[in-house]
Amino acid sequence: MQRYLSSSEYIDFEAPEVQALARHLATEAASETELVRLAFEFVRDEIRHSVDFKLNPVTCKASDVLRHKTGYCYAKSHLLAALLRANGIPTGLCYQRLSIAGGDAPYCLHGLNAVYLKEWGWYRVDARGNKPGVNAQFQPPREALAFPIVAPAERDLPEIWAEPLPVVVDALSRYDTYEQVLANLPDIELIA
Repeated sequence: MQRYLSSSEYIDFEAPEVQALARHLATEAASETELVRLAFEFVRDEIRHSVDFKLNPVTCKASDVLRHKTGYCYAKSHLLAALLRANGIPTGLCYQRLSIAGGDAPYCLHGLNAVYLKEWGWYRVDARGNKPGVNAQFQPPREALAFPIVAPAERDLPEIWAEPLPVVVDALSRYDTYEQVLANLPDIELIA
């Protein structure tokens, strides 16, 4: 579990502002599960999704997401992982492969988290941010993610990553504006 508890370049929970928020959330929670819920709701509701709000800059590191209060789903998942890891809660990164056009190609990755809850084991949460048609919630053991898998080539990817996928980091690092990222969303090829 150590790799799901470590600070890193993108899940930089040792940054002072991330540490401060992690400590504040811990003081508000009566249990570990409540702490996960509070951190999830903070990232979901207080960090604005870059596309929904048409916001720059493009963020990747957890500390930058918190500083600028904006990020794509991937970056928001980095912040949630940082807040929970700072409190000793194992947290990984997960991805879905979704259709951009509503059923067919092109496809892109969508970033979310898996959190290890003592009562239920690994549990996926999606702090992307709610809007009409998107209603992600924290309701363990039932998952309530932002997007269901509906198209034949869409997938819930089963891996729980300790670090962001390189293709995600590349997209968030290469482009300067949310529009540029939107035009070049990361994707991977599925193995048959």
